[in-house]
Amino acid sequence: MTQYLLSVHGPAQDTPEDWGFTEEEMQKAYADTEALNAEMQKVGAWVFGGGLQPVSSATVVSNTDGDVKMTDGPYAETKEYLGGFWIIEAKDLDVALEWAARASAACRAAIEVRPFQDEPAQ
Repeated sequence: MTQYLLSVHGPAQDTPEDWGFTEEEMQKAYADTEALNAEMQKVGAWVFGGGLQPVSSATVVSNTDGDVKMTDGPYAETKEYLGGFWIIEAKDLDVALEWAARASAACRAAIEVRPFQDEPAQ
């Protein structure tokens, strides 16, 4: 089985209005996502997942040659940021894409799918 990252990208803030939802629609998306999480766990596809706080809570840490610098805010300057993710196990990319389609419907956002690198041979 291969592990895949299913990432959710959205606006910098995390209010229903920023996503173009009413509060009721946002609560329905949360409920649908929780139901999907439960199904992933039931069938053994779930490894880990979670939503992230808004990017305003981010801190970037850079340690180059022992010189540690910390900067408030996100690393990238963009209109959309990583808002949450799942790590799943799937037998192949097609299965991972099926989960991503269901995840997109549940959270009402586009999902990026990326496989993890293989572990180096020992």
